[in-house]
Amino acid sequence: MIQRLLLFLLLPILLIGCSNMSSQSSGENRVGLLLEDTIDDQGWNSKGYQGLLNIHSNLNIDVVFMENMNTEAKVNKAVEEFAESEVNLIFGHGRYYADLFTELGPKYPQIHFVSFNGEVEGDNVTSLHFDSYAMGYFAGMLAAAMSENGHVGAIAAFDWQPEIKGFQDGATLNNTKTKVHLKYVEDWANNEMALTLFEKLKQEGVDVFYPAGDGYHVEVIEEIRKDGLYAIGFVGDQTDLGESTVLTSTVQHVDYLYELVAKSYYKQELKAGNLRYDFQDGVISLGEFSSTIPEEIIVKMQEAVNTYIETGELPTDPIL
Repeated sequence: MIQRLLLFLLLPILLIGCSNMSSQSSGENRVGLLLEDTIDDQGWNSKGYQGLLNIHSNLNIDVVFMENMNTEAKVNKAVEEFAESEVNLIFGHGRYYADLFTELGPKYPQIHFVSFNGEVEGDNVTSLHFDSYAMGYFAGMLAAAMSENGHVGAIAAFDWQPEIKGFQDGATLNNTKTKVHLKYVEDWANNEMALTLFEKLKQEGVDVFYPAGDGYHVEVIEEIRKDGLYAIGFVGDQTDLGESTVLTSTVQHVDYLYELVAKSYYKQELKAGNLRYDFQDGVISLGEFSSTIPEEIIVKMQEAVNTYIETGELPTDPIL
């Protein structure tokens, strides 16, 4: 059964699985969330769920979510139910929802639709884009600096991810002889394929890995730790998976962005169209640095990030 969560003001959090949400409504403002998978992936979906909780806790707004909304029919039905429950702001947590929301927008003019990383159209449709090239660039810089043999690799979900191009460019900044190995899962959450590609990269000599997929990154990092190699975390700060393994993480503060967007919406300031966010907006950062990294490299990485925040310029000089 699809799990749904309705949060009431001044009442405990209730987990419900009923089919009629309208009877559970309690306020004029209500935010809905659709997720392709589940909230317990320790990555992208977990952050979307946390963002929803932030909206409830910090803005005193009722919220509801539905998991496993991964077909057009499911999405259409969910939006219909949300509309009946007087939800007026819907987040679709991923690129998957962009086209669907563009089509649904005119049918539900009373609802503002928000998705991620896709191209949208419509007066009440917005897509939020993380400008993730820079975070990949910093990941590549650090990977190359910490590689013992000059072989670094990314296990990406798709080849269109800007952070993968950034990783390539950042890795070769230190040394043009650095070999960047790229593998593509063609899925956000295929653990089996991701682990197979990890083994291939390991055979190719890679000793620093960037598993850039929010559904499989945890399992890959666990294998990296077992082999005594290095990883750079993705989406969240993965230091807790092994401080000596995870050099740092490229963190997307999706939870903060949810609250930011909801505030804009209820102030009637949320723009339609495709909006972009980066380090300067406080929604992307690097996580904690591992104690295995030499202090001089940490200092240079921090300086590079600060310079980018202040000027928008990425490093052009090696950090070694």
